[in-house]
Parts: sequence; structure tokens; C-alpha cells
Amino acid sequence: MNQINGIKAIWYRELKVFIREKSRIVSALITPLLWLLIFGGGLGSAVVISGINYQSFIYPGILIQSALFSSVFFGVYIVWDRKIDFLKEVLAAPISRFSMFMGKVIGGATDSIIQSLILLFLGFILCVIGVIPGLHFTIFSVVFSLIILLITIISMVSIGLIIGSMMESPEGFQLISSFLLFPLFFLSGALFPINHLPSWLVPFNLMDPLTYSVDALRSVILGYSQINFLLDLGIITAFAIVVVAIGTYAFEKMKF
Repeated sequence: MNQINGIKAIWYRELKVFIREKSRIVSALITPLLWLLIFGGGLGSAVVISGINYQSFIYPGILIQSALFSSVFFGVYIVWDRKIDFLKEVLAAPISRFSMFMGKVIGGATDSIIQSLILLFLGFILCVIGVIPGLHFTIFSVVFSLIILLITIISMVSIGLIIGSMMESPEGFQLISSFLLFPLFFLSGALFPINHLPSWLVPFNLMDPLTYSVDALRSVILGYSQINFLLDLGIITAFAIVVVAIGTYAFEKMKF
């Protein structure tokens, strides 16, 4: 019971921090909307992919982009918590480091899924008014979109926490995470179809776990997929399990 209460307490603390920092919500939404409306609108005026409006095509990728950046950057809070000795206070409580890690994962995932819900709602509004046509919003598509996003977010939050557990400064975290974030996003096929890639780029695309998240989202939101949906779901779930296990180990070895 102590472990469950510990997880809930850490989750609640992260949620309160997120709610109080309203600028985080605003900044996390502005960048995806700029990509969607300006980049997507500009390129969409000249590009149609498999009969799909370009803005509609990249919408699932922009959802993943938002989840990726907000989730991984959540790991910087581990660095700050270490600096202000918050983690030492947590360790004084009768909870394990596994519970501490899971509380952080659930807290970070809650923050990111709230942002994803807002983007889904904005996507629905933009679809209704005709700015982004062709999106399929049904109970089925929304539920499966949230499942895909949640699995992806859990894995990305875990990666952010793994990086944060090894960093001594926020600057070091920013440097390492930037090297990771942009290749993950650009190689995922969020902005382009993956069936006509140059041969040298295909292995990198297939090794990117976000490739399968983007494809799975396109399958449920657009009815367009280049990989089997169940394969997509299986790969992102397996990846999430692996990084959660690695993150638990990283927290066990982390120095305070």
C-alpha cells in the first residue's frame, strides 16, 4: 500500500506543477499548430499524398511530435529535483525507486496526454470548419488514438527520465535530448510517406519506434497505413516495456 500511495503522491505532485505552469500548456500547443497550419498549409497548397490533403496527412505526425517533445523534455525535472534535493526527501519516504520512477512516468504521461487531448479537440474543430479536411473523428478513432498516444508517451517519458537520471545539469540534458529528438521526429515519416524513401534511409526509418506510432495513428485517423496496424501496436508496446525496464534500472543506479 505504501508503494501505491507513493506513486500516487509523486503523480499528484507532477500534475499540480503542470497545472500551475500554464505557460507549458500554451508553449506546447503553439509549436504543433505552427507546423500544422503554416508549414502544412504552405506545402499543402502544392502537395497531395495518395489523394490526402497534406495538412491532414501530417496531422497524426504532429500529434506524435507534441507527445515526443513534451514527454522527453519532462526528464529535465529530474535534474532540477536533484538540485533542490527533492529526490532525497522522496527517498526518505518508505517507497522504492521503482515506485518513484513509475510515479514520475505516470505524472509525465498525464501532462502529455492532456496536451494531446487538446490537440485532438483542435483537430476536430479544424476539420469541422474545413481547414483540415478528411480527418475521421469517431469514438473508435479517438479511443484508439489515445491508446497509441499513451503507449508512445510512456516510452518517451521513460527515455527522458533515463537521460535526466544521468545528467548533472539542465544544459547537459538539453544537449543530449536535442540530439535524440530531431532524428526521432524527422525519421518517423511524420512529414512524408515512407514507401518511397531512398534505400540508405529505410533502415533508420524502420529502427525509429515513432515510425510505428505515426503509422498507427494515420491508420485510425485517416484510414491510411503503410504498415500492418497490429504490427505497429505490437512494436510500440514492446518498445515501451523495454524502456520502462531500462528506466527502472537507471533509477536504481542513479546517484543523488
